Amino acid sequence: MAGLSPMMAQYMETKKQYHDCILFYRLGDFYEMFFDDALTASKELEITLTGKECGLEERAPMCGVPYHAVDSYLSRLVQKGYKVAIAEQMEDPKLAKGLVKREVIRVVTPGTITSAQALDETKNNYLMGIVYLADKMGVSVVDNTTGDFLVTEVPPTVPCSMRSINFPRRRSSATMPFPCPGSAWRI
Repeated sequence: MAGLSPMMAQYMETKKQYHDCILFYRLGDFYEMFFDDALTASKELEITLTGKECGLEERAPMCGVPYHAVDSYLSRLVQKGYKVAIAEQMEDPKLAKGLVKREVIRVVTPGTITSAQALDETKNNYLMGIVYLADKMGVSVVDNTTGDFLVTEVPPTVPCSMRSINFPRRRSSATMPFPCPGSAWRI
């Protein structure tokens, strides 16, 4: 976007890399969101939508949350099905020459949220990894709430409809199906 201010150009470069996430962009004591992310976050979080001069004719839609309260906002967005990328200031703004360097330090999804206030103590929070090799499939599952880590190997001769992993849950045992090559699947 030609004409953007240097900070907004930096924001847009980061946003391009994390286009499928709401980008929390650290500016001082707040994580700010701009453009479509601001419109979405202000609606979903019920926070005020404002605007920021950005170098374009119209102000960029903007909203923000205090950095010290970020966990509750992350939790709410993740529970509503959003992924959030957190871009942090990588240098002290007082010492920076020119634009403060920022980098995404974390992407928060349902499987990676670790805040105690965001997790339900009665439910597991699984994250799964699957690898397909020439004649084998490896599956690993970690429960972020208990630290349990399970790994298994499945021969490709097992029909897709019968592929599953049995493992204990907090309240009962569970069977978790997992995908065949080329299929989409989410825990």
